[in-house]
Amino acid sequence: MNIAVILAGGTGSRMGGTLPKQFIEVSGRTVLEYTVQTFEQHPQIDEIAIVVHPDYLARVAALKLRSAWTKVTKLLAGGAQRYQSSLAAIAAYPDNQDILLLHDAARPFVSARIITDCLQAMNRFDAVGVGVEATDTIVQTDETNLLRAVPPRARLRHMQTPQCFRRGVIYQAYERALQDPLFETTDDCGVLLRYAPDTPIYIVKGEPSNLKITYREDLRHLEAL
Repeated sequence: MNIAVILAGGTGSRMGGTLPKQFIEVSGRTVLEYTVQTFEQHPQIDEIAIVVHPDYLARVAALKLRSAWTKVTKLLAGGAQRYQSSLAAIAAYPDNQDILLLHDAARPFVSARIITDCLQAMNRFDAVGVGVEATDTIVQTDETNLLRAVPPRARLRHMQTPQCFRRGVIYQAYERALQDPLFETTDDCGVLLRYAPDTPIYIVKGEPSNLKITYREDLRHLEAL
């Protein structure tokens, strides 16, 4: 099965306010509703799971009823960190051949084209990410903030989501990661790269509009879109 996993466990501390950003309304709908709807309408997505902070499970259940999502079959309690929410979804689907598309709830304008390209790439690879080419020069500094390297911009990408995996592949990578006392990560592709380095990760082309809502001013951009 092709399973979209919407990671909505964040508390949105950088946004400010008391409500996590995925529950803020823009033009009458929450950010989460915009995000889920794209996967709900995509013909190749078989099922959707939403991973959310335990305090907001009831709120998401109400949104599910309001929006009449037919593909949302699981509401899962997430952990304190992002990777724990990913693990909750991985544990909920024991079939190692399932394809999991892990997507940030705060990226409400992922396109059907990106989802389709990811699934097509999964016919050839066991791991697929999404990225857009870097338009600015990105430099590497040392711990004292001195410039040390200027990587070639043509090979740099700003990573987006979804990040897609054959379930068995990402499960085994996390098994190794959790045995590492120094384990820390901000995304699932990074886990695979470090703990299953022999598994190629193919990067499909993202879109600038597939932005992540992080700060309050991002909501104005979302409303304009």
